[in-house]
Formats: sequence, C-alpha cells, structure tokens
Amino acid sequence: MANIKGQIKRNRQNERRRVRNKAVRSELKSRVKAADQAIAEGSADAPEALRQAQKRMGKAAARGRIHKNQAARRTSRLMKRGARGAGTTKKAAGTKKASPTAKKKASGTRKKAAGATKKR
Repeated sequence: MANIKGQIKRNRQNERRRVRNKAVRSELKSRVKAADQAIAEGSADAPEALRQAQKRMGKAAARGRIHKNQAARRTSRLMKRGARGAGTTKKAAGTKKASPTAKKKASGTRKKAAGATKKR
C-alpha cells in the first residue's frame, strides 16, 4: 500500500481510468462483432453497423482510450472485411494490377514534385 499522498491519488485516478477504458473497449468489441455479423449475413443495415463501429473507434482514439494507430488499424481491417462482404474487391471489379515499372515511374514523379516545392 502506498504511503505517499501523490501516489495514493494516482492509484485512485488509475483505477477510474481503467474502469472507463474497459467499458469503452468492451463497447468497441460489441460494435465490431455486430458489424461483422451484419456483413456475414449480408443484411441491409451492414453499412450503418460499419459506420457506427468506425465512429466509436475514432472517438475512443480521440479521447485516448485506445491508441490512434490501433484505431486506424482496426478500422482499416473492418472496412476491408466490409468491402469483401459486399463483393466489391479490386479484383472483382476488374481493375488491372500496375506493372513494377509503372509504379517506379509514378513514385519518381511524386518525389520530384515534392522536392521541387521544398525551399532550400
């Protein structure tokens, strides 16, 4: 048990934060699970469930309940699953994969454009 006033207060704060974070993380899991289930079933409310899950993850990250990179990663994965569930993947849409030389050319032009605007 701590015998320093500052540490006692910090312990109280940490406990309150832990409980609050736990509630938010639990809600996130519930939202994501509901969105995944809606995607799997192909229901009409799947886009709304995705939007709600994405919104809650963004809010949790903004308030520091989860790390912003974790929220971005989880949102990205969720949206990928949503796109796959809706049947709108890139290959299904008939897009062609870019050749490696095209990628190099494109990246080179971006670097030049970015370098041209930089003042030295």
